[in-house]
Amino acid sequence: MKMKSTQYMAAAGFLAMIALTGCAGKEKNEEPGVQNYCIGKELKKDLKLAEVTMLPIEESITLTGEVESDSDKTVPFVSLVDGVVTETYFSLGDYVKKGQVLASVKSVSVNEMQDDTKTLQAQLAVAKRKLASVESMYKDDIASQKDLQEARSEVEILQSNVLKIRKNRELYSAGNSTIQIKSPADGYVISKNISSGMPVTAGGDQLFTISNLDKVWVMANVYATNMRHVYVDQPVVVKTLAYPDENFSGKINSISQVFNENERVLKAKIIMDNHHMRLRPGMSADIVLPVNAQNKSALAVPEKALIFDNNQSYVIVYKKDCALEVRAVTEVASNSRNIYVEGDLKQGERVIVSNGLLIYENMKTQSNNPTK
Repeated sequence: MKMKSTQYMAAAGFLAMIALTGCAGKEKNEEPGVQNYCIGKELKKDLKLAEVTMLPIEESITLTGEVESDSDKTVPFVSLVDGVVTETYFSLGDYVKKGQVLASVKSVSVNEMQDDTKTLQAQLAVAKRKLASVESMYKDDIASQKDLQEARSEVEILQSNVLKIRKNRELYSAGNSTIQIKSPADGYVISKNISSGMPVTAGGDQLFTISNLDKVWVMANVYATNMRHVYVDQPVVVKTLAYPDENFSGKINSISQVFNENERVLKAKIIMDNHHMRLRPGMSADIVLPVNAQNKSALAVPEKALIFDNNQSYVIVYKKDCALEVRAVTEVASNSRNIYVEGDLKQGERVIVSNGLLIYENMKTQSNNPTK
């Protein structure tokens, strides 16, 4: 108890001395032993201030999440032929245009397509002659309506198969046993699993994925304890480690109705405009949601303005470089932007939000050694 009492008296003495800094400035010439603490030139360079404002109290919660590509604008590519990759012409993250050649694959399927085309064309020629004969017999009432329909159907099927092979060859620019793989859409290459010399299988693993990233999805993890706070159309602020000083505004577009088996969370989807390409698939994110809106206001300061010492929160009020005051405050609420406080503080005063702890320690040291 004696030690706690001593600590309390020391902190109280420090605050009392700091509170007198305004008077000390006036009496500096009369009492050389009493000196103000002045912010030095180096600290002055990085000095940041914030105005104390009176704001409605809004609290918030923060969810974790991840940026994903918009699946409606994402195209995974799987080879339609067996073969071996001879060359690739793109890298992960590249922007590609629809129809741009991305890789070459040597495949026996090219020869097979050519052989199939010849076979089908021969069969089609026979089917057309047969159809002409049946049509003639039908006019003479020798062939039935059924015979005519079957002959026409056979020609249509063969024509469709020939056209399908022709389109496949055009799609791959097939020729001389080599197939060219072309980009199926405009967008960025967000995954790549293909390289020279690699064998590929028809219908096998994805070779690459292309996505238009003008819009992305931020998938937030909603645990059971937060379900009551989350709803569709709720405004949110998305924060990332890559851009710590930048906030991205959006809203919740949908919430899954079943828990993810592996993570045991509901997934809330936020569709974000991404024209400046700040958000990339795979990037982790924090999603801040407003909760518990209250019908009262309080003094608000940035979180960085608070200094915690000896179980008490303080702010440093800036008047001039040599006129600083330490004020004790009590936190009443907080959100991602502000701390709401009560104490000896007034709206419109300015508080220090950069290097506050260093300045506080310097002031504390000087108050304990006033002649230095």
